[in-house]
Amino acid sequence: MNQEVDIKELNERIQKESSFVDLINIEMNKVIIGQKHLTESLMIGLLTGGHILLEGVPGLAKTLAINTLAKIIDAKFSRIQFTPDLLPADLLGTMIYSQKSEEFLVKKGPIFANFILADEINRAPAKVQSALLESMQEHQVTIGQNSFKLEDPFLVMATQNPIEQEGTYPLPEAQVDRFMLKVVIDYPKKSEESEIIKSNLLKQYPTPSTILKPEDIIKAQDVVKDVYLDDKINKYIVEIVFATRHPEDYKLEKYADMISFGGSPRASINLARAAKAFAFIKRRGYVIPEDVRAVCPDVLRHRIGLNYEAEANNITSEEIITDILNIVEVP
Repeated sequence: MNQEVDIKELNERIQKESSFVDLINIEMNKVIIGQKHLTESLMIGLLTGGHILLEGVPGLAKTLAINTLAKIIDAKFSRIQFTPDLLPADLLGTMIYSQKSEEFLVKKGPIFANFILADEINRAPAKVQSALLESMQEHQVTIGQNSFKLEDPFLVMATQNPIEQEGTYPLPEAQVDRFMLKVVIDYPKKSEESEIIKSNLLKQYPTPSTILKPEDIIKAQDVVKDVYLDDKINKYIVEIVFATRHPEDYKLEKYADMISFGGSPRASINLARAAKAFAFIKRRGYVIPEDVRAVCPDVLRHRIGLNYEAEANNITSEEIITDILNIVEVP
C-alpha cells in the first residue's frame, strides 16, 4: 500500500518537474516541421546523458534540430565536419607556444561545448573517431600533460550518410556500442514538406526562444533517475536482450545462424535508462512496457551483429527486434 502512495507522489512530482518538456516541444516545432521521432530521441539523449548516432540522407534537418535545441537551452553548440584529413588535435585542441609569455598554452578545440554535431563521422580516420568516442565515454579530454573536464550537459549527435560509402571509415562495432541510440530518420510526409517550403520562403525564418539553462537539464537528469522501474519491467528488458543473444530459446530458431552477436549488458542498461527518459517525456513517474517497446529499436538496432547469411536473406536488425518484441511475453 505504501508503495502505491509513493508511486502516486512520485507521479505528481514527475508531472511537475517534466513541465518543461512541452515548452521544448513548442519551441522545436517553431523551427522543425515533422521529425517528431528525431526530437524525442534528442530529448532522451539529453535527459540520460547518452549520445546519438543518426542515419539519414542529407537535408533532413539534422544540424538544424540539434542547433535549435542548443538555442532553447542557452547551451554552447559546435558543429564539426569530419573529413579524411582531420586530426585529433582539430577536435580536442592542442598546445601552442606563446612568444610573449615564452610558454606553451592550451588552445581548446570545438569538443568543448554542450552540444556537438559530429557531421559524417564515418568520413574521418579511426584515430579521430576514437578521440571523439573517448571524450564521449570519459567526459574529459587530455591535451599535453593536462586533463580537462567537459561541461555538463554534454551530448554528441554523430551523423552518417547511408548512401555514400566511398572513402569512408565505418565505425567498428565496439565503438558504435558507445552510442546509446542509433536513430534512422526518413523523408517528411507530403503535408510536412509543403509546410517546410512555406516556412523557408518567409522573409524571416522562425527562431526559437531560450527558455532553459544548462543547469535545468542537469537537475532534470537527476529527476529522470527517480522514475520508477518495476522488477517485472526489469525482467522484461533482460528477456528482450537475451533473445538477441539466444534466439533459439525464444522460438526464433530461424535467426540462430544469422546473429553473430547480440546485445551486451550495456544494451540492457541503456534500454532501462531510455525507457525511464521516455516515461519522463510522457510525464509519467513510472515505466510501462510500452515505453520499453518504443525505445527498443533505437537502443538495439546497432547492437545486433548480423552475418553474411542474414545479409544474403535480406534480414535486418529491425525485423529481428520486431519479432523479439512480438514473442517475448509482456508483463
